[in-house]
Amino acid sequence: MTIWTELTPAAFRLEYVDAAGVRTRTLRAGTSGTPAVVFLHGTSGHLEAFTRNIAAHAERYDCHAIDMLGHGYTGKPSRPYEIADYVEHLLAYLDAVGVERAHIVGESLGGWVGARAAIDHPARVASLQLLCAGGTIANPEVMDRIRTSTKQAVSGDDIALTRERLRLLMADEKNATEELVQVRHAIYHQPDFVANVDNLLSLQNMEIRERNLLRPDHLGRITQPTLIIWGRQNPFGEVPEAHRMHDAIPGSRLELFENCGHWPQHEQPDRYNPLSMAFLAKAAD
Repeated sequence: MTIWTELTPAAFRLEYVDAAGVRTRTLRAGTSGTPAVVFLHGTSGHLEAFTRNIAAHAERYDCHAIDMLGHGYTGKPSRPYEIADYVEHLLAYLDAVGVERAHIVGESLGGWVGARAAIDHPARVASLQLLCAGGTIANPEVMDRIRTSTKQAVSGDDIALTRERLRLLMADEKNATEELVQVRHAIYHQPDFVANVDNLLSLQNMEIRERNLLRPDHLGRITQPTLIIWGRQNPFGEVPEAHRMHDAIPGSRLELFENCGHWPQHEQPDRYNPLSMAFLAKAAD
């Protein structure tokens, strides 16, 4: 099984969209005119994080998996990125493709961005999925792990460093497939990615992170249907963090995945996809 065979059941296209001047890579599948679902990856990630999910969702929805600002093959403005910058880019992308309102699926950093968009621009977000979402605490140990492992993989040519960085996300290292390792290694070693990595990691700086955190009173302003999914072996956040998020977001639903790390949608697609589809159907109603 490869990325391409995972995607093959759906008609899809990979293209670039001008999002307010930022050349943005997007993978699109499904039927235009159906409800839009936008998939947002995590820190130093890329749209391939969702290749095990696109085909299932494209049966019913207009799917968009994007490389976020400064990530993957999307444009990389030379400045430190804060959450407002990611939200601005997300909204610019929605405007560029003519989507007024979208269901947001956000993993890690993507969940942080999706939650902030739901709070500040509620008319643009129809529902919210927070998959091991970041942004509610500032843990120096976790921040250092993210920063150090990413910079080592970006600065070193040895693909083993990229493999180690990707395996860090998974409860079972076999889910960090060699194909994904090669995709990420190629991304990490683009000259503009190397030059931009500190901007991309700016939220691992304590001062910057603190002013971007989602506090309980912020989460309490989320009115959209919200599904929280958390891996019990998540290396970047313990289960109590998920419970606090659940307690703060009115009417939210929490699902804990056993034997799962930081990429539940990728590690357990057979569980995640039907759960997500049922949630989206209910949210749309």
